[in-house]
Amino acid sequence: MSPANVLAPTAKSSGTAQGIFSSARTRTLVLSLLLALVTLAVYRPIVHNAFINVDDNGYITENNGVHAGLSLATLKWALTTFDCENWHPVTWLSHVVDWQLFGKNAAGHHYMSVLIHALNAILLFLLLQRATGFTWRSLIVAALFAVHPVNVESVAWASERKNVLSMTFFLLALIAYSWYAERPSVRRYGSVAALFALALMAKPQVITFPCVLLLWDYWPLQRFGSRRTVDGPSQFAPATFRWLVLEKIPFLALAAGDALLTMRAQHTAVHDADYSIPVRLANALLSYARYVGHAFWPVHLSPAYSHPGNTISWSQSLAAGVFLVLVTILTVVSKKRYLVVGWLWFLGILVPMIGVIQVGDQAMADRYAYIPFVGLFWMATWTMAEAAKDWRISSRWLAVPACLAIAGAASITPRQVSYWHDSETLWRYSLSVTDHNFMAHSYLAEVLTKEDKHEEAMAQYLQAEQLHAYPMTQVVYFADYELRHGHVDGAITDAQRVVHGTHDRIAREMAFRDLGIANTQLGKQSEAKEAYTQALQLDPNDPYALMGLGLLAYRESDFPTAVDFFSRNATAAPSDFDYLLLATALQKAGRQADASAALAQAERSSKNWMEAQNKVQWFLNN
Repeated sequence: MSPANVLAPTAKSSGTAQGIFSSARTRTLVLSLLLALVTLAVYRPIVHNAFINVDDNGYITENNGVHAGLSLATLKWALTTFDCENWHPVTWLSHVVDWQLFGKNAAGHHYMSVLIHALNAILLFLLLQRATGFTWRSLIVAALFAVHPVNVESVAWASERKNVLSMTFFLLALIAYSWYAERPSVRRYGSVAALFALALMAKPQVITFPCVLLLWDYWPLQRFGSRRTVDGPSQFAPATFRWLVLEKIPFLALAAGDALLTMRAQHTAVHDADYSIPVRLANALLSYARYVGHAFWPVHLSPAYSHPGNTISWSQSLAAGVFLVLVTILTVVSKKRYLVVGWLWFLGILVPMIGVIQVGDQAMADRYAYIPFVGLFWMATWTMAEAAKDWRISSRWLAVPACLAIAGAASITPRQVSYWHDSETLWRYSLSVTDHNFMAHSYLAEVLTKEDKHEEAMAQYLQAEQLHAYPMTQVVYFADYELRHGHVDGAITDAQRVVHGTHDRIAREMAFRDLGIANTQLGKQSEAKEAYTQALQLDPNDPYALMGLGLLAYRESDFPTAVDFFSRNATAAPSDFDYLLLATALQKAGRQADASAALAQAERSSKNWMEAQNKVQWFLNN
């Protein structure tokens, strides 16, 4: 293909190509394969990455539903569970398949996400090419999407499978809608609805899809009014604005239903009460401006951007607001449909994630830009191409900045992927590129705790606490850490903060458990019993609470009660230690036959009998 045809419409250029581009179909196939190869190349380092300590345990490594394997029972679980405060059955089934194929091998999980991301790049290319008629412009947009460093978070974070998977069905739904718009029919409309439903069942980020369709009608489909457009006859069926709105009502119903399910699933993660409406709006304005900056200058990207709270100055908010208003005015005044639609695509798709309704403690997140940035990419690409046409600049000159932009992004992405190698690497990197990041301090402290680097971990916890009112779901880990390292009074203080400061079931259960252990160590038996009992109300199988109550009963010579708790604990978490505790209590209760059976079970399951005996003696005597 001659460079002069780089940004020309498909219809005008297909007849002049030679060689492998001798037909439009062959050209599309070759360019699609090229997109896939480039994507796989820039994400090659991902095979060396491990799972990280945020969400990957809940979604993959410690999720029994995911480990159960494909079955009707698993399908039912995926359709009904609100695990990880989300309802996304398609995503759960994707993780189930991955676990069945790869197990604990993180490389397999990561590479599957890369393959889906490569597929998304191809689908984006095909979508834009079909809707606009421009092959090379569409390829540039898809290539920028494929290699842009901001998208690394969505691809390299195994838990964000929901992000890439949701976009797959989102793009397929848009392709199906373009097919429907060519010749409307119930069957074609139904395919759009089905694919949109699957996108929602992967992640609710695509909830604005009905509004996106109206933008899509305006450009590039140009369905408003008649078949005559500024570019000539349109292949898409025209309709009145009223009909186009009515056409989207079933999609709005699907979106509303998913919104209700999402609100129910995420009610414990919503942090509106922590931030006033003015603070949330100020952060939204600033985040929009920062997203635009990251699109065109993707440096210092972080896996966590802590919410600034009341520290946002009015001048920052005003500057961001003025910037957004000016860009909006310029796009409208330009009368360029691709600019208007691209800008509204970016602004609109980000609305559910921009923080007006605050979920979590982040100010913004790179993963939220995965779909919205497409609008900015085509704004830049089409503007450059149309300006060259108006100024009669040869398109071969336009290929240079386009290739440089793609190559520049592609050169940064592998390094960004390497930062996700493991949890400690990720959070130390995050602290190196952000200031006052309590989230990164907190997650790094968790990593250091598991690595037995206690002094470093305590320093990170304290820095996080100084920077921000610690999330109660994290304070409980701090309490647990203090308890394990002899800070009993500090552990009680933090555990009580959790009990009174959150409704999160898991955090409260852990806090009551820690209160039970701490009060036991202080000799406050009644307080310990009350705390353990509260923990069991939240989780009847909590092994620490069952063992704690059993030990308290044993020390008070209430051996039948001790047997009851030790028996429940051995059933919930069987080990040589638990069966040996049970055997000791049964012997004291005069149940010799049962004691012998429990003792035999302990010996059969033991890998270190002497260690188990010493451990039991220590717990019974302390």
